[in-house]
Amino acid sequence: MNKRNKKAFSDSISRRNALKRLVWISGGAVVTMTSGWSLGPGIARAKDSEKRFIVEGLGQKDGYSIMDLTRKVFDAAGGISRFISRGDVVALKPNLSWARQPDLAATTNPELLKSVAQLCYDAGAKKVRIVDNTIHDARRCFAITEAGKVAKESNADLVFPRSALMKDMKIQGRRLDVWPVFVPMVEADKLINMPIAKHHSLSSLTIGMKNWIGGVGGRRSALHQDIHQTVVDLAQFFQPTLTLVDAIKILVRNGPSGGSPADVEVKNMLILSNDQVAADARAAMLFGYQPQELSFIRLAREQGLGTYDFHELDHRQVML
Repeated sequence: MNKRNKKAFSDSISRRNALKRLVWISGGAVVTMTSGWSLGPGIARAKDSEKRFIVEGLGQKDGYSIMDLTRKVFDAAGGISRFISRGDVVALKPNLSWARQPDLAATTNPELLKSVAQLCYDAGAKKVRIVDNTIHDARRCFAITEAGKVAKESNADLVFPRSALMKDMKIQGRRLDVWPVFVPMVEADKLINMPIAKHHSLSSLTIGMKNWIGGVGGRRSALHQDIHQTVVDLAQFFQPTLTLVDAIKILVRNGPSGGSPADVEVKNMLILSNDQVAADARAAMLFGYQPQELSFIRLAREQGLGTYDFHELDHRQVML
């Protein structure tokens, strides 16, 4: 293979290839690593052979602990060690896109993010990495959403989005073919999607599957064309180990960025599933939707990514 062909080959890599140079922020400092992360053989994907489940956790007590509720939800699904093994590198994908304070429900709750990071370490994870390609300036987002504080307190790496970490990969979707992907998302051993449930002016809602837009680069304006198929294309590419929906507070109007406490409703709910379609379907009902009313959920079901009838799954409810 000549030099030109070698370069062309390396510029378009599959989901399973590793990079040789990675840069991220840990505890506020930029860190460079020259040895690549390895991607296991399909480890980060939810295994089709596993029994599909959905767990709803509801915090009923005044002043309940988000950490305790998170642990209880995972315990109902078989415990964190069912999903995270000793030595794993775990990528957490919250929604940190907007420089908004946590109470405004535009971004994933920092206490929830910290709780999951701690549970992963309790299970023996080698490293937890918090990853999101934000819309507002990343440094401001990480500070205002308290993700930077979470990283310091939990010993997680907060990955700074930059062009060096975006590599063209074969999405192989119906709309998206080759697209720049945020590499730390796909090189982890396990991938946990941690969206907040909220209103969206274009797609009606943004929950788990749409959260993958923060896992890629490229022009967002292009991604928002035929947005429902775009969301499904990305969902079939990433296929997380788990989806944990933050519905502690939800943004019911003026999403996705919000900005007013009047647009926020308190639900005190977590939704955990290894079926990302079911997780979105259950969360959609908090907004008064039937899941089949939302095109991206209906398309995902039609393309075999999961079910919107979450009662077909091992369905459990826990309260604290």
